Amino acid sequence: MIDIKLLQKDFDYVVKALQKKGVDNALLNNLKDLALKTKQKRQEMEDVTAEQNLLSKEFGRYKKENLDISELQEKINALKTKKQELEDEVRTLEDDLNSIILSVPNMPDENVPFGVDENENVILEVIGEKPTFNFTPKEHWDLSCDWLDFERGVKLAKSRFTAIKGDGARLERALINYMLDFNRQRGFNEWYVPFMANSNTLQGTGQLPKFADDLFKIEGEDLYLIPTAEVSLTNLYNDEIIDKSELPLLLTSYTPCFRKEAGSAGRDTRGLIRQHQFDKVEMVAITSQEQSNEIFEKMVNCASDLLSSLGLCHQKVQLCTGDLGFSAAVTIDLEVWLPGQNKFREISSISNTRDFQARRAKIRYKEDKKNILAHTLNGSSLAVGRTLLAIMENYQQADGSVKIPEVLKKYL
Repeated sequence: MIDIKLLQKDFDYVVKALQKKGVDNALLNNLKDLALKTKQKRQEMEDVTAEQNLLSKEFGRYKKENLDISELQEKINALKTKKQELEDEVRTLEDDLNSIILSVPNMPDENVPFGVDENENVILEVIGEKPTFNFTPKEHWDLSCDWLDFERGVKLAKSRFTAIKGDGARLERALINYMLDFNRQRGFNEWYVPFMANSNTLQGTGQLPKFADDLFKIEGEDLYLIPTAEVSLTNLYNDEIIDKSELPLLLTSYTPCFRKEAGSAGRDTRGLIRQHQFDKVEMVAITSQEQSNEIFEKMVNCASDLLSSLGLCHQKVQLCTGDLGFSAAVTIDLEVWLPGQNKFREISSISNTRDFQARRAKIRYKEDKKNILAHTLNGSSLAVGRTLLAIMENYQQADGSVKIPEVLKKYL
């Protein structure tokens, strides 16, 4: 959630930043008007309270001196009624303000390159070598290793669900364990978290209220299937105050993830790239404000090193302002090379949300007896299904079989 005090203090600065993310000016002007009106009504209420307190003191003096209190009593009663009316007005205005501000995205960092969409993202570097083949490499769904059963996945659920079998299922499990071990060795504390979350939890990380249509809701319950472990890991510290000496908190977890992919009709309809259910190992960090840049770099390097350890060529991509996610202030994507598709595809996205999520989720740390909003960061390490298909395409053999990266053999 953006800082309402900053909005009131420097509206033009906030507008300029959010315009880079494509936020509508009408929404921002409405937000400014509501914020100003709320501030004015709150000041009115405080003025009435102050006057009420003064008259209450006078009331005590009048009674002590046996003076006529009838006129004074009328004034006090009128102020009491006025204060109640103002409290109701302020409460309504604050509810309206919060409902709007919860749908306003985070401001991008000033050094994020300006751009309208993904076509203006900036490639920072390519890491590793693309494999060479003495045959035409196939896409993962055309390989004859027979690991992926798309038809039975559809039969069990619907489109964008896949059943994985045999060595493919074993490799999926091996990748999960390898990724968790890799993260733990780099200082991340492993958690096992619920695969469902309530609305307050999803609001804390920014999925609600704006992205309700992309979530699977449990009928009759205040519960949703989680779209990412970022939701659960970040909100472990929802409404908590952490001692600064405990920071940074580095967390990792494996979960299945569930997404409706509401805006993806017609995109990636074949294969494992875009599924309603997929496995992912997540990293989350909760840091002090001065630590977050260093930890952001650590998380990017962790995911990149993981890809390198699997022998997968990939590139680091700086997202432009127009392609940043709702909660992100800055994001680096890692895109893995897929020889069957002859292109790089996203496999990890690492973001620093600064204090945006912490303000929504009330995650604070204590320093010099003051409570300060933490910074929260998140990133995939990695999307398991996309890693599986990347191994299938990069390690495919002429006969349609797939070699296994050396580091995974002990996990099989």
